[in-house]
Amino acid sequence: MNMKVWLPRYRRIANLLGLSMEADWKATLRLARLAEGKAVKPSEAAKRISGRTVFIFGAGPSLEADLERLSKVNLLGHGVSVAADGATSALLAFKKVPSLVVSDLDGRVGDLLRAERLGALMVVQGHGDNVERLNRLLPKFRRFLATTQVKPVRGLVYNFGGFTDGDRAAFLAEALKARRIVLAGMDLGETVGRFSKPWLKGEVKASQAKKVKLEIAQELLGWLAGWAKAEILNFTLKGEDIPGVRRISLKGLKRLLKA
Repeated sequence: MNMKVWLPRYRRIANLLGLSMEADWKATLRLARLAEGKAVKPSEAAKRISGRTVFIFGAGPSLEADLERLSKVNLLGHGVSVAADGATSALLAFKKVPSLVVSDLDGRVGDLLRAERLGALMVVQGHGDNVERLNRLLPKFRRFLATTQVKPVRGLVYNFGGFTDGDRAAFLAEALKARRIVLAGMDLGETVGRFSKPWLKGEVKASQAKKVKLEIAQELLGWLAGWAKAEILNFTLKGEDIPGVRRISLKGLKRLLKA
């Protein structure tokens, strides 16, 4: 991501949410230290994604329905699965190991560790609010691709763009030259899915701050769709439309992937 393009956009996001870019930078430096000896380069992640269809699973209310629809017609094996944090738990429940997990480590830690043991590559974000989780949890992971939303650290921490786990996964897929990006479980509305946080037992109404974050994700995905080389499609059963991203039905997706 071009920092001259991204940082002004992120500065607006930080101002909107009252985030400290200085705290983000300190977290990035800490993440860089923790990544020493464990850092994965983008080229390694690209081997899993480049030229392929990438399914990005958000943790929205439609997640389980979307997985059910894909499973029934055996489409989960027709692309690379990327889980946004808590969506990892749902994929594992469907006996699908994501190829990559994009996370700031506030999902179910046991499932994140299990996914890595089964072959998933962790893509870990550092920001001002998760330094304690970085310190506590990263020693448990074998290797990871480290990311930030501010200035990167050469050779250790990268910035591909994006803000929430779900839209960051889409920016990552585009940067790593995915052929096609299919969004699932990306409702981006006023309801939070039960896989969004480890303690949730069911869907809940989004807080005002969460609504703003989901609106930002929607805006960023629309921006990405305007210039991405990858085709971006929205398979999410319900939820909000994303500007510039075409909705696709199961029938249409099946026809497209099996053509």
